[in-house]
Amino acid sequence: MDPSANGAPVGVGLLGLGVVGSAVAASLTSADARQRGIRLCAALVRDPSRKRAVELAPGTTTTDPESVLGSPDVDIVVELMGGEEPALTYISSALSASKHVVTANKEVISKHGERLRTLASENNVSLQYEASVGGGIPIINPLLNDLTANKILGMRAIINGTTNYILTQMAADGATFEDALADAQRLGYAEADPTADVDGFDAAYKISILARLAFGVAAPFEVIYREGIRRTAAQDFRYAKELGYTIKLLAAARREDGGLLVRVHPTLVPADVPMAKVEGVLNVVEAEGDLVGPLWFQGRGAGAEPTGSAVMGDILRTVSVIRGGGHVPEARGIDPDLALLDMARHVCKYYIRLTVRDRPGVLAQIAGALGDGEISIDSVLQVDSDPELGNADLVIMTHPAREANMQRAVERIDALGDVDTVANLIRVESYPSDG
Repeated sequence: MDPSANGAPVGVGLLGLGVVGSAVAASLTSADARQRGIRLCAALVRDPSRKRAVELAPGTTTTDPESVLGSPDVDIVVELMGGEEPALTYISSALSASKHVVTANKEVISKHGERLRTLASENNVSLQYEASVGGGIPIINPLLNDLTANKILGMRAIINGTTNYILTQMAADGATFEDALADAQRLGYAEADPTADVDGFDAAYKISILARLAFGVAAPFEVIYREGIRRTAAQDFRYAKELGYTIKLLAAARREDGGLLVRVHPTLVPADVPMAKVEGVLNVVEAEGDLVGPLWFQGRGAGAEPTGSAVMGDILRTVSVIRGGGHVPEARGIDPDLALLDMARHVCKYYIRLTVRDRPGVLAQIAGALGDGEISIDSVLQVDSDPELGNADLVIMTHPAREANMQRAVERIDALGDVDTVANLIRVESYPSDG
């Protein structure tokens, strides 16, 4: 059925009726949706008997995916299941059947977005995925529409609410990583298995999507430098504060050395810049265009309402396309002259926390290892000495250095007899004010 031909309602089929799916279903069955000529036809669920936050008309829920994917009444398929499979198979089937698709699935879009965009184009339908990055924050469509006149110079973002909550608690309360994680799990911000969040997978999926749209570079998830927050300790926040910084899990993509470097890792951020003040489960994306300059997108990055808002926005855009009042935005073409760079080429300042033997000459040995790597020391803190054990924490801030040189220097430092352990190495994000 072509709903644009006779004013018939636009039919929507949901794949998944969890927290976000229920919020979307509530919007689709509202008086506003009826007034807009939108109808929820079917919703795929695993367990029809499960009590849900939204009550649907009898016969709407189904355990048969074909009731959604194969229904002639469904014009838009909305995938909210999460995970790679069977979501990828269902999205591909819907596009192949000339059905428009809306999804919040960052893993699928990150890994398979190029193929799915091609499939959508071949079948003259749209693929919308605003909710895959940043929850309710509008960033995908601005990149596809409003900023296309710009050459994007760089992006940096806090795009995982779970890790930002954990790091905020550690900064504010002096909590250990383990205690802050347990608190996040208790509040429902972190899953029982927090791997995707705390090890940086979720943020890597999202920056992969943004890099493709902003720079025209395929940035496969697998090649993005990724480092999580498990090594971050309470004392790192104390020392960072003394040095004028806080710690965030940063996802960044920037033009450097004629290429594009995409990375996810804990980062020392100057305490006086706006990004340092993004706390709790909030997300933020900074983007810099050559014409428009720096832009700032901030808001709730997860949850039923914000994510549902982004999904509904995509549904309404798709309805407009179906009725001939809108267009399907095209992603930037691949830039053949912009290659992905290896992390080894990155240049920044570094924070190094060491546990060392508290004796004369140790700093000279460490300085020698750094100097051999052409790395100069900016400042040194010797703190938390333990006379009984005869050791101390040594915190070193370097001047800007190349990643490859720093990693070799750390290996040499770790092998020194008077160094018990290299407890942490954190990169420092530079801003115009601090070079």
